[in-house]
Amino acid sequence: MAGDQAPLDDSTTASYTNSQTAMDSTNPLYMHPSENVGSMLVPLAFDGSGYRSWKRGVLRALSVKNKTGFINEKRKRPDPNSPMFNQWERCDDMVTSWILNSLSKDLEDSLQYVKDAEELWQELEDRYDQTNGAKLYQLQKKINDLTQGSLDITGYYTKMKKLWEELSTLNANARCTCNCTCGAKASMHKAKQDRRLIQFLTGLNELYTIVRGSILMMNPLPSLAQAFSILIQEEKQREMRPQSQLLMESTTLNAGRAGNNNFRNTNGNGYNNFKMNYNQHANNNTGSSVFRGSYPQNRSRLYCEFCKRPGHSKDKCYKLHGYPQNSPQSSQQSRFNKGK
Repeated sequence: MAGDQAPLDDSTTASYTNSQTAMDSTNPLYMHPSENVGSMLVPLAFDGSGYRSWKRGVLRALSVKNKTGFINEKRKRPDPNSPMFNQWERCDDMVTSWILNSLSKDLEDSLQYVKDAEELWQELEDRYDQTNGAKLYQLQKKINDLTQGSLDITGYYTKMKKLWEELSTLNANARCTCNCTCGAKASMHKAKQDRRLIQFLTGLNELYTIVRGSILMMNPLPSLAQAFSILIQEEKQREMRPQSQLLMESTTLNAGRAGNNNFRNTNGNGYNNFKMNYNQHANNNTGSSVFRGSYPQNRSRLYCEFCKRPGHSKDKCYKLHGYPQNSPQSSQQSRFNKGK
């Protein structure tokens, strides 16, 4: 009978309590059967650089496993006589192993003799989580020097975004947490986002000059996400355009830049030395000029002061020195001289 059972002694009660705790998945001391000491918390091991990004990944992984209390002092080491001590020690050793596995080999070797997960985490914080002027300067310089270069829009935005987030974590203590009713907090946030937008647009390649101007003409300025979406659409449209059309756009842009740099008013009309990137070929019948966007740039810079045409210099002007033999222009010139 149940009423005739003898009461449980202290050791039996402790064993039963420990067993029940181990089966409770909401308890931080619970360990899933699939968890093992060889696991890593993040895909890439920390090698001494990018600590804050690595730290965020580790904290996120420990939160999923309900084990953050072992590094932030919330799960204190119980008394050795407590029935929970053995289970706590197993979990702490597991967390310590996870963190060590997420470090490079050199760092792991230097931290093998820590007492527990809390001491290990504090040692990493003391080594790598120090905010100083040199770190702020380094991050800000990287942001200022970053340009798109050979990156696509997504790669450039991701790299810039990562630097911004790392800079924000360094200034985490400067964030305002009060409830603002005057709207100043929202205005300051908008001003910060506008500065980042300008910084992002400044580093774009010249191919995006037109769409960049369109974004800057918007009032108010769009968010970074909206500007990123616009640029992605422009990038995809460029991938779909024929190569000849892209070449023509590039030629037109270069021609406009050359005209601004070389505009001179020498004969009153203001277009005497306006230079375009086109290729001038003499047609065999009419001698007309054909527009060529891919003409060599060294020829496009030449200009004849005698016939007032680009594409050649004065010392190679056929009108001044005569046309080559067997050319239609040479035959016409001979008949004209005989008629005289």
